[in-house]
Amino acid sequence: MATITKKELIDQIADATGEKRVAVKKIVQAFLDSIIIELGKSNRLEFRDFGVFEVKHRKSRMAQNPKTLEPVPVPAKRTVKFKVGRLMKQTLSEDGAVVTLASMRSNDDDDDDAPAPKKSAQRPPADTTAR
Repeated sequence: MATITKKELIDQIADATGEKRVAVKKIVQAFLDSIIIELGKSNRLEFRDFGVFEVKHRKSRMAQNPKTLEPVPVPAKRTVKFKVGRLMKQTLSEDGAVVTLASMRSNDDDDDDAPAPKKSAQRPPADTTAR
């Protein structure tokens, strides 16, 4: 398992798209800045098949100092929760599989910008016969 830095990710995207590294760096940084700004506003960010970022509010609580066993107040705070999307879940469940972006997208017919269709609960017709 390796750690990929933002610089390495930018290099990968630049190589895959043929765009200049400087342009890709600006786009990636603008994207990351936008995520931070939107989460700062407590907005939910949904990236279809990738995942969902949500801001969660944690209540204040009492914790315990493990060394002295003293009660310590922990203030309320906001944190970010990430829920894994379909393609990421699918990729992570495949043992040792190397998946490229192109192969993932070729199997995906969904339009990323289109809103998700509403799923309606289909109920069987009511039994109208008298008993």
